[in-house]
Amino acid sequence: MKTLSTLTAIAALAIALPAQAFTLDDRFTDADGDLIADIPSDPSQLVDPSTLIFAYTPVEDPAVYAEVWQGFLDHMAEVTGKDVQFFPVQSNAAQIEAMRAGRLHVAGFNTGSNPLAVACAGFRPFAMMAAEDGSFGYEMEIITYPDSGIETVEDLRGQSMAFTSETSNSGFKAPSAILMAEFGMVAGEDFEPAFSGAHDNSILGVANKDYLAASIANSVKGRMIDREVVSADQLVTIYTSQTFPTTGYGTAHNLTPELQDAIREAFFTFEWEGSALAEEFGRNGEDQFIEISFQDDWSVIRTIDEANGVVYNCN
Repeated sequence: MKTLSTLTAIAALAIALPAQAFTLDDRFTDADGDLIADIPSDPSQLVDPSTLIFAYTPVEDPAVYAEVWQGFLDHMAEVTGKDVQFFPVQSNAAQIEAMRAGRLHVAGFNTGSNPLAVACAGFRPFAMMAAEDGSFGYEMEIITYPDSGIETVEDLRGQSMAFTSETSNSGFKAPSAILMAEFGMVAGEDFEPAFSGAHDNSILGVANKDYLAASIANSVKGRMIDREVVSADQLVTIYTSQTFPTTGYGTAHNLTPELQDAIREAFFTFEWEGSALAEEFGRNGEDQFIEISFQDDWSVIRTIDEANGVVYNCN
C-alpha cells in the first residue's frame, strides 16, 4: 500500500493548465464572494414549500438509506414545521438536475459533485459529518483482489481499472489527477477505464473479480465490510490518497431565509446517540454534523477539478 499526500503534485499540474476561476451559472449571484449562490433579495424569487424533499448522494442502495435517514427527517419536520420526504436518486446528474429544476430542497451531495451542484444548481452547502473530535473525511483507495497480479499502481499499465462516475471525486476525479500527476498514466492511453456507476458496484466487482482494480471511497468500503456485504480478505489496497472532505449537506439557494435557518437548526440540533444515522455512519467514526465552508473545505476538490480540466457545464 502507498500512502501519499498528492496535493502538491496535483497543484503543480493545475498551475501548468490554463487558469479557470470557479464561477456560478448566470442564474445566480455571489455578491459576498463566498463562491455560493446568494439568497435572492426579491421576495418573488423565494419559495416556501409545504413539503421539503431531501436526497442523499447515490453512493449505495437508496432503499437502505431511506430507512437510515428517516429519524433525521422526522426531526427536520418537527423543527421546520414541514412535511419532509426522502427522494431516492439513482445518479449524481439526476440529483443535481432535481435541485436545478426546483424539485429538491435539501440534499447531501458527494464530494466530487459538490462544486457542480454549487455552480449549476444553486446548492448552498453548510454541514458535513464528522467525528466527536471534529475530524472528518475519507480517502480514495485503488483496490484489487488477492493474487490479481496487481501489486502496485504501475502494474495497471496496459490493464483495466473501474471508476464510478465522472462526477465522483474518489471514483474518478481524484484518481485521474493522481494517476496523471504521480505516475504519468492517462485513462484510455495507459490503461483501459470502465465505469461501474457507484462505489458499491466497484467494490463488489473487485471482490467478485469482475473488475481487476477500482478507485473507491474507503468510507463506503468500510461500511460494506462492516455490514458483511464483502469481506476484508477479498480486497487488497495498493494506493491510499490524502484525506478529502466527505458529503456536503445544504439547501437550495431560493428557499426563504427563515426556512434555510430552520433547516440548519435541524442539522445542528439532531440527537445522534441511538439513531439510525449513528449506527450507519458511526462505522466511519462519524457522530455529528459540523459547520463547513465550501470556499475553504472544498479548495482541494476545486484544485483537482482544475488539474483534470473540468468545466462546470450548466446546460
